[in-house]
Order: sequence, then C-alpha cells, then structure tokens
Amino acid sequence: MDRRSIIKGAGLAGVLAAGVAPAVHAQQAVRWRLASSFPKSLPTIFGSAEKLASSVKAMSGGKFEISVHPAGELMPAFGVVDALQADTIEIGQTAAYYYTGKDPIFAFSCAVPFGLTTLQLNAWKDHGNGYKLLNAFFEKYNFRAASAGNTTTQMGGWYRKEIKTVDDLKGLKMRLGGGVFGEAMAKLGVVAQNIPGGDVYTALEKGTLDAAEFVGPYDDEKLGLNKVAPFYYYPGWWEGSAELEFFINIKKYNELSPENKAILDAATRVAAADMTSKYTAYNPGALKKLVADKTQLKMFSKEIMDAGFKASMEVFAEHEAKSPEFKEIHQDMRAFQRDQILWNRFSEFPFNQYMNSIKI
Repeated sequence: MDRRSIIKGAGLAGVLAAGVAPAVHAQQAVRWRLASSFPKSLPTIFGSAEKLASSVKAMSGGKFEISVHPAGELMPAFGVVDALQADTIEIGQTAAYYYTGKDPIFAFSCAVPFGLTTLQLNAWKDHGNGYKLLNAFFEKYNFRAASAGNTTTQMGGWYRKEIKTVDDLKGLKMRLGGGVFGEAMAKLGVVAQNIPGGDVYTALEKGTLDAAEFVGPYDDEKLGLNKVAPFYYYPGWWEGSAELEFFINIKKYNELSPENKAILDAATRVAAADMTSKYTAYNPGALKKLVADKTQLKMFSKEIMDAGFKASMEVFAEHEAKSPEFKEIHQDMRAFQRDQILWNRFSEFPFNQYMNSIKI
C-alpha cells in the first residue's frame, strides 16, 4: 500500500503510529542567516534577499527560515566570502566582482567591461558553460552561486565635472564596483576606489571622490548622488549588465533535505526575477525625476568608449597570460557573446532601433 492510501485510510493518529507521516512533518526546522553586502535603503537589491527569505518560509510552511541582515550588521559589506569560507554564515547576497582582490575570475559572475547583457548573461550561466565553470571555481571558496537578480545595463556614473576627453579622466578619484574594470580605468589614469554604496554620497560631498558609479537611476536617486555630482554619464560600458548573487555555503547546502534544496533553488529564481523586473519598471520614472532635478545627462564620447575598449582588452590579455583558468572562462564567455551579437543583429537590435525612432 502506498503512502497516500495509508494516510487516507488510517487518519493522522494512525499515520503517526505507523511512522509514515508526510515528509513536511518529518522535516526538522532549519534556520539560516543571510549576510548582504547592501543596505536596507535599497529596496531593489536588498529586497531580493527579503524576497528569497519570504519565499523559502512560505514554500516550507515555516519549517525553513532565513534571517536577512544588511551590510554591517553581521560583518562588513565585503566580508561575505570570508564568512562563507569560515562557515560562520549559510548564505550571502553580494556582487562577485567585489572579491577580485582574491582572484579576477570573480568578475565574470557579475560583470566585466564590454560583457554580456542581462538576457545573454543568464543564458550563458544557465544554458551555456557559465555556472558550470564558475561554480567549479567557487568550490575552493566553499560556496556555490545562484542569481539574486540583474540590474540590467547600468549608467556610467556621477561626475563633479564634465568628462569630454580621455585626458579628463586622468587623476580622477572614482568609486568603482570592482573587478577588471578598475584595472582598465587605471590604464586611462583613473584612481579607482572600491567602497560600499552606502558610503558614496559622503565621499562625493566631501570631495574624497571626484566621481562614482553605482547602479542606475532608481538606486542612484535613492542615494542622493545627483545632489553632490551634477553630471550623469551613460552607458556603463563596464556593466552591460550586472548580476547580483546568492553565495550558498556548500556544506550547509549539502546538509539540506532534497525538499529544502528544491525550495531554496526555486526561491532564488523567484527573487532574481523579481529584482530584474523592478529595475526595468522603476528606472524610467527615476530618470525623469533626476532630469527634473537638474541632473545633466551626458553620453560618453566615442573616443572614451574606444579607449575603454582598448584598455579592457589589454587587461583581459594580461590576466589570460597569467591564469589558464581565467583564459578558459573568458574565452568561453566571448564565444557565447559572438553568437549572441550575431542573433541580436536580426532580433532585438533592429526592433529597438525602429521603436526608438518612432512616437508611440
């Protein structure tokens, strides 16, 4: 007789006596802690961690709960990977390129200059070799990665003065998210600073920074960056998309029951889709508000874009010469990108080009 027949015929008391209670009743309560690299003041990014926790709790009937802690509560914003290696937390929410000081390979899981768009990055990770290669690399740091959502194409940042030529970048003290982008900008004369998003406003206000990039209109407006730097440049060529991620402690993940693994995996998908949709929905209105508040929108010149591309390719080549693993991941990503660019010429590009030219 199968389990359903026993449950139906014997009633709850009989089921418990027979030792065949439904799996949900047999599950022990699981309590995890999530440390984020972001403040509560960013409902898009931090909201992804909260969405994960609420989804896990709902799907498990309260048997699996994750407490969510903003940057600075359990550890510094950039302390997530060290905490996962030390087994002091079960899960983190962060941006992989914050940890390129450990290894530049980290950047590929978030964003690299002239990299993949949001749809392309998701496709490479899920149906190309992206997560296969990256999670093999992450094993040495005791975690596996899952998307927490994508910011989509980012802006080029806030500047206290106009940036008309490459020479205007020389000596510029700029907050950068991290990764090989900082190395590329250094070749252009920029003095890169990697500081948490919550500290950017004060640094710009005091003049400790001359410029800063964070995400895009919705988050940037919430941080008030337009009040301390009037020039807002685009596009963010270093972040054609930027993937935030959940870093999940491998040991703790393997201790989960099959049911809880499935719940966690599904909940990360829910949280990731929710974050990406929020950015797509909220950025246009925020951009309108910034422009109404006298923000000066500026497009990077072709000279600057070309210089950025040249510097970035030099950085990639330098890392490839030092690391076969870096080379393997970079070349795999670029091969995937070439096919995506080919398809884009016949799909989104001509469609968007036409839609941008007409009035609706």
